[in-house]
Amino acid sequence: MSAQQSQSIQTLLEAEKEAAKTVQQARQYRVQKLKDARAQAAKEIEVYKRQKEDEFKAFEASHAGSTQTAQTAVDQETEIKLQEITDAYNKNKDQVVKKLLDRVVLVKPELHRNLKKAQA
Repeated sequence: MSAQQSQSIQTLLEAEKEAAKTVQQARQYRVQKLKDARAQAAKEIEVYKRQKEDEFKAFEASHAGSTQTAQTAVDQETEIKLQEITDAYNKNKDQVVKKLLDRVVLVKPELHRNLKKAQA
């Protein structure tokens, strides 16, 4: 009976080795699948990133012209406003100087309003 027990033990040991081998293969398979999934995800991320960068560059390029156009329009509008202000200055400066000189030169001697109240 010891030979049969010995053979049974040997069979169990072989089965255990086979199971350990199967578990090890499953672990290696899982690790490989994780590595493959990470690599695939990295590739997809890179493609998506490149696509979004291209979209942004296209958007930037399409709006760069409108930015230049807007800047030109603002510059022109500023020139027009500056010219209007200069024209108004040149038109009215003589009148303003005359009014100021009239106020300074033509003095009417009167009592101050507070002094008038105090006397009343």
